[in-house]
Amino acid sequence: MANITFKGNPVHTIGALPKVGTEAQDFTLTAVDLSEKSLKAFQGKYVILNIFPSVNTGVCAASVRKFNEDAAQLPNTTVLCISKDLPFAQAQFCGAEGIKNVVMLSDFRSDFGKTYGVELTDGPLRGLLSRAVVVIDPQGKIVYEEQVPEIAQEPNYSEALAAVK
Repeated sequence: MANITFKGNPVHTIGALPKVGTEAQDFTLTAVDLSEKSLKAFQGKYVILNIFPSVNTGVCAASVRKFNEDAAQLPNTTVLCISKDLPFAQAQFCGAEGIKNVVMLSDFRSDFGKTYGVELTDGPLRGLLSRAVVVIDPQGKIVYEEQVPEIAQEPNYSEALAAVK
């Protein structure tokens, strides 16, 4: 369980992020076209998991925009933006923002939040995902993880991107 804050108030996750050096556990999430995508579909690439509560908040939207910009510069890398938002809301956001370099995925009908230890167990965002970043190498090993300590803060983009290079 991670002890983090939301606007300065303590909140907790259901578990902890998987540790660096461990094998990334497969998952299946829902894409904006309602198809199902698994982690295995991206095997052989670096995969950045940009995990956040909702695309309809300022900090979450900023993280999607930033990774969308940076993903275009990274060879053999896919960024998966994961939240509990419905695929319809994710598609609407991407259309309005011109987001084309990341893959939006919804955890609205899976156990990803529990498997990766990021589901919030208390506080006003209970049931949503915490803000975290996980980088997986082409062999499926976790090479970087960050559980952002304050949900209202952006992740450390430079460290996450450095894990890919």
